Order: sequence, then C-alpha cells, then structure tokens
Amino acid sequence: MAKARAVFFCSACGFESPRWLGRCPSCEGWNTFAEAPALRAAKSPSTRTSATTPVTPLRLAEVKDENTQRISSGIGEFDTLLGGGIVPGSVILIGGAPGAGKSTLMLQLADRLAGDKRPVVYVCGEESAAQVRLRAQRLRTGDDLVVYPETNLAAILDAVEPLHPSVMIVDSIQTVWLPEVESSAGNAVQIRESAQRLVEYAKRTSCAIFVVGHVTKDGAIAGPRLLEHLVDTVLYFEGEPSGEFRIVRATKNRFGSVDEICVFTIDDLGLHEVRSPSQIFVGAHRRAEAAGACIVPSIVGSRPVLVEIQALVADAAYGTPRRLAANLDQARLTMVLAVLERRAGMHLGGMDVYASVAGGLRVTEPAADLGIALAIASAFRNRPLPGNLVAFGEIALSGEVRRVSQMPRRAAEARKLGFSHAIAPGEIADVAAALARAFS
Repeated sequence: MAKARAVFFCSACGFESPRWLGRCPSCEGWNTFAEAPALRAAKSPSTRTSATTPVTPLRLAEVKDENTQRISSGIGEFDTLLGGGIVPGSVILIGGAPGAGKSTLMLQLADRLAGDKRPVVYVCGEESAAQVRLRAQRLRTGDDLVVYPETNLAAILDAVEPLHPSVMIVDSIQTVWLPEVESSAGNAVQIRESAQRLVEYAKRTSCAIFVVGHVTKDGAIAGPRLLEHLVDTVLYFEGEPSGEFRIVRATKNRFGSVDEICVFTIDDLGLHEVRSPSQIFVGAHRRAEAAGACIVPSIVGSRPVLVEIQALVADAAYGTPRRLAANLDQARLTMVLAVLERRAGMHLGGMDVYASVAGGLRVTEPAADLGIALAIASAFRNRPLPGNLVAFGEIALSGEVRRVSQMPRRAAEARKLGFSHAIAPGEIADVAAALARAFS
C-alpha cells in the first residue's frame, strides 16, 4: 500500500500544497489552508454507491437527445433564471442568508416537480420529517414528495439510487458527511469531499441535484471556494431577508446567462414569482416630484429591468465627507462624484453623498453612471427630475457620455412602462449637457 501523504488545500481558492502554508500563493489569503484526508482507500465498484456502467468516448452527434432535454420546474421565472429549465445531471448550488427563503423555495420547487414519472427526493439534514411536513402544510404543498431525514451521505446515496429520482435536494451541504473523511460535518474538507461525491453521482445517473449552502458574514457560501467551481450553477439570494421581495441571482451558470435574476414576493404561503420586475423596482408608490431619484433601464442577465436610483446630498457633519453606496459599486460612485465636480462645476467636496438602488437589486454595470449623476445633481439642487424621464450611459473621466450595449432594448422597456423621454448616449455629448437637458 502506498505511503500516506497529507495534502493541504486553500479553502478560499482551492490551491493545493503538500505542506501547510500560512499564506496562499494563489489568492494571497492568510490562514486559509486545511488538511485533506491523509489516507483514502482506492475506490472500486464495490465501494461506491453502486456499480457504474463503463463509459466510452462518444462523438457529440452520438449523444442522445433525451439526456439533454431540460426539465421544467413549473416556475416560469425560475426556468428563465436557469437558462430554460433544469438540466439533467446538473448540480445547482443555492446560497443565502438565514431566513432568505432557501428551504421554502426548494420545498415549493420539489412540490412542482413531484408529479413527474420519476420521484423527487428531499434530503432534510437540518429538519426531521415531521418538521418538513409541518412546513409543507403551511405552504399547502402536495404529499408526493419523498423525504429522507439523513446526514450520512454514503447512506443517502445508497438509499436513493434504487428510486432513480429525477431531482434530489440536499438541505444543506453543511450537514452531510462521509464516514471515510476524518472530520466533522460542516468542516471545509467534509464539504469539499461531499460535493465531489454529489457531482459524481449526478453525472452518472442524470439526476439533477440542488444543494443548499449557508453563507458567511461576508456573504460568501461557507466552505472552500472550490465548492463553487465544482457545481454547474451558483444561485444567490440578494436583498434584505426581512424585506417584501426575494431576488435570486445566477452568479455562475454553465447552461445559461450569468447575472440573470428571478424576483419573488413572500408571504405566509411561500414565494410567488414576479413576472415583471421593472414594475417592482421603479416603485409602485414612487413620488413623481421627489428630488434625488432617477430611473435607469439596466440590463440584468438577458433582459432589461428598470430600477430607481436614489441619492441624498447633505452638509458633512464631520471633517471628512462620507460617500456611501447601497447596491451600487462604491468605486463608480466615487468616480461619478469626481467627474461632476471637475467637469460639471458642482462643488461636492464638503458634502455627504448617499446613493442606493430601491428594491434591493444590486446594479454594477457602467450604464448606470448617468443615472447616478442625475440623481446626485437632483438631490444637490433640490430639483426633481421629470416623472417621465429615464437616463442611461457610461461616463468617462473626461465627462463624455459613452454608448452602452442593447440601447434599443433599454428604450423599449422604458416606453412599455410609460416613460416617454430618455437621456442616452448619442443625444448628448457630455455630462454637463445631460444636466442642462434634464433640468431645462
């Protein structure tokens, strides 16, 4: 038998080393190395969950279409988020803060899928079967779901494989463990090895697996960063868990566009999809005459969504002015302020500036620069913008307003919601001209 050799890996980026390092040479993180199992028996067909069918190389034209047909989740917006439905054999990681609605969404999704020919298995590592049933009764879901309250992943796969499920949900990855891994559940090594075992099972059986993951205080999914590299799709809940809306964003998707979002409202009966997010984010109760607000047509994933950017400018209470951005890129806010002061003659050096996106949606694209500038100017001058106006465009350091992608789609979405005027690249040369037009 080969001599045991310890392997250490970085829990932030997955970099491996034969010895422990205080600082990762790849991501430069400190104290991020964890030890992998020192000795692992070679895997044979008898030690796996079941004997595997030998795999041979195939030409792409020889791949059967039934292995690539997507499964509809029964939730139209969620299918759009995934790129058209659930791909068989894919592994989807969904993370979010406590109370965001991860388990609620998974239970509702399982209920929609349970009527298929193949069963849907819900592995509840955090709750008992009775607790899951109580939650199902509150959400008024059906009884066709197969519930399995177990945390031993080897036992889970042994029990589930004879059922041939189409979808399996593991809630959560931090609770499952493998007997051959010498660490406790939730440890970085256990999470890594469990994820690899789930990926191997999904690819071999064409069972789509949803994995629920907890997040750290920094908002990242707990465990090694390698976990996100192993899976096919990573979904995050955004926004405040105590708010009315739940926003799910795809930060990685091998089968669809990245940064696609799905918006839900939440109540006692669970999550309900919102088919027109623009009507939510522009604010149903928006005051048309309020100063410091500008509507921006933003491209989120593959579709245009109208958002309301709000700004507040006030005298600095202390020596150093504050610049705070909520759901916006802090660096872009600072750059826009510098351009306004230098190119538009607005003296903001001694003012506190706060900017945010209403509704909890995070917007980071450069096309929001002009909307940020107009919202700040409106708050600074205490003059509201016209209620039928939208604005979009990237602001250069020279003050020039540059073109952005998908301009016709942005304008069409604004017209659909009743906005008749737009300040866009091509119509104005620089930010000073944009301000003059907006307040004319």
